[in-house]
Amino acid sequence: MRLLCDENIDRLIVVVLRAAGFDVTWIAEIARSVDDAAVLEIAATESRLLVTSDHDFGDHVFRQRANSAGVFLIRLAGLSDSEKASRILQALRTHGKEMTANFSVLSQNKLRIRRAG
Repeated sequence: MRLLCDENIDRLIVVVLRAAGFDVTWIAEIARSVDDAAVLEIAATESRLLVTSDHDFGDHVFRQRANSAGVFLIRLAGLSDSEKASRILQALRTHGKEMTANFSVLSQNKLRIRRAG
């Protein structure tokens, strides 16, 4: 699965996802401080699911109808980076195909997958 991790995603999470075999591009490595619209465009152009903790992407996808290959919003405040990585990895392994082209939100209690568009 191809992923684009936003620069707000911790390095440990990127490392864990790569070690698990995911094809991960990290904005912090290729285009620091680029705006949200550009991040979504990169993800869509490269057919990558965007992994982010930035809530603004919901507005881009639902209100502005921005083109997207899917957004995976992480809402795991209060957990260690290693616990976040574990939960993200588990969600992607179990539901990754369902997340493609959709808007998914991972919280401490559940994963919601909503049709984007």
